[in-house]
Amino acid sequence: MTVSICVAGATGWTGRAVAEGVLASDDMTLASAVSRSAAGQDLGTAWGGDANGVPIFGAVGEALEGVDVLIDYTSHDAVLDHTLTAIRNGVSVVVGSSGLGADQFAEIESAAIENDVAVVAAGNFSITAALAQAAVLLAAKHLPSWEIIDYASASKPDAPSGTARELAERLAEIRPPRVDVPIADTAGDVEARGTTVADSQVHSVRLPGFSVATETVFGLPDERLTIRHDAGSSAAPYVGGTLLAARVVTARRGLTRGLDSLLLE
Repeated sequence: MTVSICVAGATGWTGRAVAEGVLASDDMTLASAVSRSAAGQDLGTAWGGDANGVPIFGAVGEALEGVDVLIDYTSHDAVLDHTLTAIRNGVSVVVGSSGLGADQFAEIESAAIENDVAVVAAGNFSITAALAQAAVLLAAKHLPSWEIIDYASASKPDAPSGTARELAERLAEIRPPRVDVPIADTAGDVEARGTTVADSQVHSVRLPGFSVATETVFGLPDERLTIRHDAGSSAAPYVGGTLLAARVVTARRGLTRGLDSLLLE
């Protein structure tokens, strides 16, 4: 069975790499793309090459005819509307954009169940990042104290990253971390302890020279364990996991959080 795909954000950094992956696959077809800045153009032309027959639309609602799966790599302020629009049109969604919180995911899950479709969302679709997350969740079952450090470039507008937020929310499903001094009782500037996301302390670093990295630090007396994932400077690490999710999402229902959930099935 060939899966018909629409990529929102297909002229962007990750979206283009994913769209190229769809075009190169044997079991998917790229039916349409979404990009407000290139609406009305052919996708290949918008990329600066030859036409490839993929139309670009300015809005998700215009691009879903004949589409099985929407893959969204847009922005934190657009992804919720795009996802709900696809769901209401009976289209399953793979969410690669960051910036969604627990309340928004609850809304997405309710809509997906109501419309009998599925959503797979991950803060990071890298296979190695998913394996790192699986390792963190395993460690949290045995180690009681941890904090999360989230690194990205100075230009990344959202904090914490989707990867760090998802990790904190997944850890909350296991248990809250032990904190010897309650955050509210911090002497000095409480902001120095980071932000609390689903009971975990998360510290976001935004500086030139960083790509994307997420580090979870576990501590015990006289020892510590650090589980860290670093991404490089290209979007290549995210393509394989995104396409894996797109291949299986139509057979699911409701919301699945985390690529590791698929890898461990």
